[in-house]
Amino acid sequence: MKTLGLIGGMSWESTVPYYRLINQTVKQELGGLHSARLLLYSIDFAEIERLQMSGDWDTAGQVLADAARALRAGGAELLVICTNTMHKVADAVEAASGLPLLHIADATADEIRARGLQRVGLLGTRFTMEQDFYRQRLAGHGLDVLVPEADDRGIVHRVIYDELCLGQVRDESRQQYRRIIADLVARGAQGVILGCTEIGLLVGNDDATVPLFDTAALHARHAALAALA
Repeated sequence: MKTLGLIGGMSWESTVPYYRLINQTVKQELGGLHSARLLLYSIDFAEIERLQMSGDWDTAGQVLADAARALRAGGAELLVICTNTMHKVADAVEAASGLPLLHIADATADEIRARGLQRVGLLGTRFTMEQDFYRQRLAGHGLDVLVPEADDRGIVHRVIYDELCLGQVRDESRQQYRRIIADLVARGAQGVILGCTEIGLLVGNDDATVPLFDTAALHARHAALAALA
């Protein structure tokens, strides 16, 4: 079993499921008392959020690269960034560490294609929905990606930072997300990507008429299987 190096804390609310799901997958695959070999470097998200909002992605990338180097020094053999948005700096992190990085969009796209779907909606932070780094990665897998209209992108982003990252799960926000998901389906989405690792705390498959793809769960399982490969 390879040792996974997790870069988490962005937010810690969504890093917790990674640890649980990775270990559950290893147990399912190996049985008995087996659990995952992993290291976790948990970053102070307040620092990263400030850099995101100021557009200083180079410095944010350096913070994650330092974490990745520390994980390699500790014995990590594969890297996992436990957040969607910070995959904007994935290439810099991978290059700095010299370790293979398991990209969250690749794990998600593999599951979508396995379900025979091509056109999907994408929910996430403004950065994930509006910038190219994530949508282009999905497009490279042959997927057609829809995002919500501008006002709804604002709602999705606000709920993530002002509520979910703080551990607040509100029914009124769930209703808003259900409406936004339904709008994406009306526009032709065959499924919807929960493209922020916190969104799975708020909505699940019962909240939509099409499959929802929880990126945190898919990424965690992909990481565990890669460690066992």
